[in-house]
Amino acid sequence: MAKKKKIAITCQGGGSQTAFTAGALKALYDAGFSEHYELVSITGTSGGALCATLVWYAMLKKDAYLPQRMLDLWADNTAQSTAEEQFNHYVVESIRAVNRGQVPQFNLSPYSPLMQMMSSMSTSNLRKNFTDFRGLLEAHIDFAELAQLGPQANMPALILGAAEVLTGQLAKFNSRHEAIRVEHILASCAVPNIFEAVEFDGKAYWDGLFSDNPPIDEVIKPELVGMENLPEEIWVIKINPNGSREVPKSPEAISDRRNEMIGNMSLFQQLTSIRTLNELLLKDAFRPEFLASRGIKAPVLLPKCLSVDETRPYHIPFIEMSEEMQLTLDYESKLDRSKKNISRLMADGEKQGRLFIEGRIASLK
Repeated sequence: MAKKKKIAITCQGGGSQTAFTAGALKALYDAGFSEHYELVSITGTSGGALCATLVWYAMLKKDAYLPQRMLDLWADNTAQSTAEEQFNHYVVESIRAVNRGQVPQFNLSPYSPLMQMMSSMSTSNLRKNFTDFRGLLEAHIDFAELAQLGPQANMPALILGAAEVLTGQLAKFNSRHEAIRVEHILASCAVPNIFEAVEFDGKAYWDGLFSDNPPIDEVIKPELVGMENLPEEIWVIKINPNGSREVPKSPEAISDRRNEMIGNMSLFQQLTSIRTLNELLLKDAFRPEFLASRGIKAPVLLPKCLSVDETRPYHIPFIEMSEEMQLTLDYESKLDRSKKNISRLMADGEKQGRLFIEGRIASLK
């Protein structure tokens, strides 16, 4: 049997829109990913961190069907009852009306007693797993078991991105260096103005949108993922579109486009850094002894959209939403947990993921 190609998968953040990521990951495994490839690391930010952690945890538990835990959590996180659908609709449409300038904007801190009282009253008749994110995570992942097991140096690396509020530094939680905690995922998902900063070990964290979105350059560093886990390809499951058909002019369109661009900035900065490394490698800028000490045997190849040499293989491909799906989304859809929104995003992820993996497997022949 041919040796499996080593793959790192990185998952961009985007709230509810990362149901697309769940669908894409499901499609990869349904189409035979494990038969042709070896997953050596998986990273994520915000909603991408959620999906990445559930796949990694399923590998740790040696589940027969790796996507199932992830799918179960997404089902649990989706509005189910009429009351949950009504609550979800009210929240999404209220924010949409504010962003359109149709109603005045009142800024309330998540620390505000008024905000906390309003939240408690409006969610009192809803499922705990729908309103309590920590409770949702703890219902699907045994963090006490992870703490007992400690760092997992013999597994694929899981790396989650967040931002430390007080110092402004990027934060990376790495399963090879420490046991994954519920606080790590909460930190990666803590959107300012919606959630309080996640505080633990004397530090405070906001979501990974300010950090690597998603972490990418970490997966080519042997000190972070292990020499045995250096990938031959890096696959990016991407949520935010690159371009826009027109200059946004309405308040909500400006806000939406700004959010998309911020979400992509760290991604492209990392790819630019890898391109610079590529060019130095191709020009023999490093001694062979130094490269060998870093576990580097060949250039880390870039997607054609960033490569200066279009003849190079396409080794950092993106799995992206269909254009039809992208055109129907706005910022508020990142907060929408209705069955309709989650189902269509997951279906598009399955479609795009299936097309992607079929193409990659065909390229192996």
